[in-house]
Amino acid sequence: MATLISCGPGFFAKTLGLLSSRSLARCTCVCPAVRGVSFSTSSGGPPKRPLTGYLRYAVQQRPAVAKQYPDVRIVEITKKIAQEWRLLSPEQKKPYQEAALAAREVYKEEMTKFKEQLTLAQATALKEEKRQKVARRRAIRKKRELTMLGKPKRPRSAFNIFMSEHFQEATGESMQAKMKNLLEDWSKLHTSQKEVYMQLAEDDKIRYKNEMKSWEEHMVEMGREDLIRNRKKKTKPKKSVKAKGNKTKIKVVSENEGTEMPASSPGTGKSNSRAKKAEE
Repeated sequence: MATLISCGPGFFAKTLGLLSSRSLARCTCVCPAVRGVSFSTSSGGPPKRPLTGYLRYAVQQRPAVAKQYPDVRIVEITKKIAQEWRLLSPEQKKPYQEAALAAREVYKEEMTKFKEQLTLAQATALKEEKRQKVARRRAIRKKRELTMLGKPKRPRSAFNIFMSEHFQEATGESMQAKMKNLLEDWSKLHTSQKEVYMQLAEDDKIRYKNEMKSWEEHMVEMGREDLIRNRKKKTKPKKSVKAKGNKTKIKVVSENEGTEMPASSPGTGKSNSRAKKAEE
């Protein structure tokens, strides 16, 4: 439950804006089907995920709080509801949590029946969709964690610096149109004009390198070596083979010193033994 509250008011603001009193039993969020695969079954689609205990309380309290604070934004209303939920006693939270558990059991039964109707292709597509969602959530959590730990921002390119300086004055109604026009303006710049931004980009690379070095040292002190970038592995000694006539020389080059080892091929060994027998 604490995990849900810690997701931030923005998440619940968007969620509550899509929910109504009719969705108290089940959530309206449906997993989208993978492109090219249809989930048309007798049940009409995958079952809807049920609301948690906190979301049930939030949906119930939102109209009253919004009426009490008509001039307050939905984000602030969500914060107030989250604060009220934290102050509730376990006995007061119990009805919402029990209702959530009961709905969860119904959801599991419906999901089991739904999966039994799926074809192999549909089941594979549903599994892939779930895997992609989990991967996206992990990436978001990872990015949020790195931001909280103060990881330096990556260096900007010359065009990115140019775009940030001229974005406000760029022509175009949408963001895509502005970026397209800025790209055209960038391509028309003289080389001497681009060099200014290219130098700024090089300076930003140095900034990033220095900040990352100090940040990684701090992460090591905190015991978070898992956040350190992968170091380059040491290269193994290289072997170069040179063939001369019937003899083969294998040259082993190491980091400290190099040595050459002559070796006879299988063919030369047999010819030498035959020559010795002929002499005898």
